[in-house]
Amino acid sequence: MTNNDEHTYLEVKGDFKMRELDNDDLEQFNALLQYAFQVTSYDLFQTGWEQEEIKYAKRPMLEQAYVLGWFYKEKLASMIVVYPMQVNIQDTIMSMGGITGVTTYPEYSGRGLIHALMRRVIRYMHDNKFPISFLYPYSIPFYRRMGWEIVSDKLTFTVKDTQLPKPWPVPGMVERVSLDSEDYHNVHTYFALQHHGALIRDALAWDEYWRWENDDMIAAVYYNEEHKPLGYLVYYIANEIFHIKEMVYLTSEARHGLWNYISAHFSMITQVQGDNYSGEPMAYLFEDSEIEETIAPYIMARIVDVEEFLTEYPWQIQPEDFKLHFRVLDGFAHWNEGDFLVSWHDGAASCRRVEDTQSINLVELSINTLTAMLMGYKRPTYLYDHEKITTEYYMLTWLERLIPVKKAYFSDYF
Repeated sequence: MTNNDEHTYLEVKGDFKMRELDNDDLEQFNALLQYAFQVTSYDLFQTGWEQEEIKYAKRPMLEQAYVLGWFYKEKLASMIVVYPMQVNIQDTIMSMGGITGVTTYPEYSGRGLIHALMRRVIRYMHDNKFPISFLYPYSIPFYRRMGWEIVSDKLTFTVKDTQLPKPWPVPGMVERVSLDSEDYHNVHTYFALQHHGALIRDALAWDEYWRWENDDMIAAVYYNEEHKPLGYLVYYIANEIFHIKEMVYLTSEARHGLWNYISAHFSMITQVQGDNYSGEPMAYLFEDSEIEETIAPYIMARIVDVEEFLTEYPWQIQPEDFKLHFRVLDGFAHWNEGDFLVSWHDGAASCRRVEDTQSINLVELSINTLTAMLMGYKRPTYLYDHEKITTEYYMLTWLERLIPVKKAYFSDYF
């Protein structure tokens, strides 16, 4: 075991000490996760987990992620995890810090432990060149106060068996495959490279995608007549309901083929339930459009480094000799607080911090609003109308032209 005297503490507050976790902390790490997320060993046994599997299931987090925690008299009291990931931002692949495992034992709450950890991991992501961070919120107001903002929605739909699409002739066919099928994974990779907001799944991301799923989950791939994989469906069937975890397709042919496959279960099911992460309702595509759809906020994001993000960002147009001045408010990251000038020359954008107070083409907004706007979740005019940004009215035309219209697709959970 590691000698406690050898640990490097980032902060000390009386008997509370902050440090990075390592493999020697695995048992305490797992205990806090299971307590905070109300997952008991019995629950895990019921889904087929063995004792040793439970113990080591989250070990990759300690080995591949940055895990920071507060210890009270050497007992883990609070922690946070940052996964090193990549995400498609308007067709540009950026490094992304995936925040998860934000937990505190209740007896230590109200001491500002999470806020202190958040400040540290934002600094960590900045120092390690993660321009943006994603997280799944347990409290939207809580994370908004620290600069995160909603950037995508999850649409949940219910389709009755009588509303299923009629068979549509396609030259290919659907085949069930293993959950680690290379064809299945390749389809997602191609899809993610083509869709703004999508996570580029590496081995760690795939592990998280399946972490606590039940053993009944099935993957099915649509192949065209040349046996090229063009789409997939992840689902299970229970109590006469066809549950869709995710449906992805690269072509309309694949979409029709996958719905043909679902409709082929007509005699076995009474309805189809699933989640849609495209940001667009599905009803329009059905002959009987009176399906049920509900919408809820899903993932939140935060620009970690404004200067780096604005430099890497793929603006929709490249106006020659045009300058755009952002004045950003960010109470959690001082390097983002202030004025940034974006300019274009020879078809390329550049961004730099400026100290002057020039107000030409000025746009004033919070880090939350900047994130939502550049991620395409809300358009500049909408944000202006709802007093989220302050600018001259003529600038809305420029912002609408500069910012791509794509909505973020994000279907992962970690």
